[in-house]
Amino acid sequence: MEQRNKMLANEKISTLLYKLSLPAIIGMLVNALYNIVDGIFVGRSVGELGLSGLTVAFPIQLVVMAFSLLIGIGSASCVSRALGEKNIEKANHVAGNSILSIGIISLILVIIGFSFTKPLLLMYGATSDSLPYAMDYIRIILIGTIYFPFVMTTNNLIRAEGNAKASMIIMVIGTGFNLILDPIFIYVFGLGIKGAAIATIISQFASFIYIIRYYMTGNSTLKIKVHHYNPDLHILWEIFTVGFGSFARNIAGTIVAIVLNNSLKLYGGDTAIATYAVINRVLMFILMPLFGVVQGMQPIAGFNYGAKNYKRVKESLKLSMIVSTIIATVGTTIVFIIPKYIIMLFEKEATNLSSETLALRVVLIAIPVVGIQIVGSTLFQALGKAIPSLVLSLLRQVILLIPLLLILPPLFENKLLAIWISFPISDFLSTVITIILLKNQVKALSD
Repeated sequence: MEQRNKMLANEKISTLLYKLSLPAIIGMLVNALYNIVDGIFVGRSVGELGLSGLTVAFPIQLVVMAFSLLIGIGSASCVSRALGEKNIEKANHVAGNSILSIGIISLILVIIGFSFTKPLLLMYGATSDSLPYAMDYIRIILIGTIYFPFVMTTNNLIRAEGNAKASMIIMVIGTGFNLILDPIFIYVFGLGIKGAAIATIISQFASFIYIIRYYMTGNSTLKIKVHHYNPDLHILWEIFTVGFGSFARNIAGTIVAIVLNNSLKLYGGDTAIATYAVINRVLMFILMPLFGVVQGMQPIAGFNYGAKNYKRVKESLKLSMIVSTIIATVGTTIVFIIPKYIIMLFEKEATNLSSETLALRVVLIAIPVVGIQIVGSTLFQALGKAIPSLVLSLLRQVILLIPLLLILPPLFENKLLAIWISFPISDFLSTVITIILLKNQVKALSD
């Protein structure tokens, strides 16, 4: 524990960010690869309706992720700052309260999910053709909701204590199992989209087992005792307020899904929804490394802010913005060069290739600058600044994107093109606003 704290306090920022971010980047890339491979298997085995079913089922998974990150990100920020203040007892109490909270939330989510599966999928844009596929998939995924939120929450805690390697291993285990099991359950057992879901929940359970072993063998800096699970309203309030930004961002994703999927259903049907399924997976593959960078930055910024070493906070911010911008630019450039080949991976028959290529390129235009927006939002989380973190988390997907999705299509003859254009406009404007807020925060750290 003391060694990790010294590392966060004294090691060169570039070296520290490399050590903490690289495992997270690898883990996030592997996680994104899972989504891509899952989409490829479903797209090529089940077809367009399978991809459409995955797309309308995904918002329910986003809700689960939202609550997991509400507790995970909020408690990670609290733990980082507590360790920076050398308040080990508080860090343990935060961890205990977070595990108790996510356990209760998981049971509630499972009950609600099974009770309202069909109306939820219809709300998220399922058509009469894609609904059976979405139902088959999400009902199995909901079984994993009993333990998967625990995996996401504790993975954030492990990262907050500076153990990025263990965090990476957790993600690699889950994704590795899934990559192996997907073709077995989909093709060998002939289960189609159900097979993809079964492979997913088994893989998540493998990560769950690893985390249990991690804590039981004493590898964690945190030493959680029975009394640390006693609810503390002050700690719970701190967890919820700081984590609310991440919660809001993912819930915003479900709200966007309602508007976006129903707009796509209206103007292009299952074909348009399936196109977005491909775009979203490519987009996530580019963005996931950026989230890996900020996962490495968060404990550095949080620890040193708690230790009142503001110079190191600013250094970590600057370097994270540079690295994330480079990664986003490289990823976008590659996709722009070979978009057709990427799209063809997901399709048995490329019947709509030219319009799908255009859509992919339009959506990705402003991605090179989005790293700044993601880094800025995470910085405010790491510093415990709940309100600006919330605003920035909502900016891209709710405050800007949803109005654009509603306003632009009636103004364009090509309705689908108008939908795709909404994405880069939202990305660019949200980045500009983030830069303005960051300048004020950096100035405050300098005073």
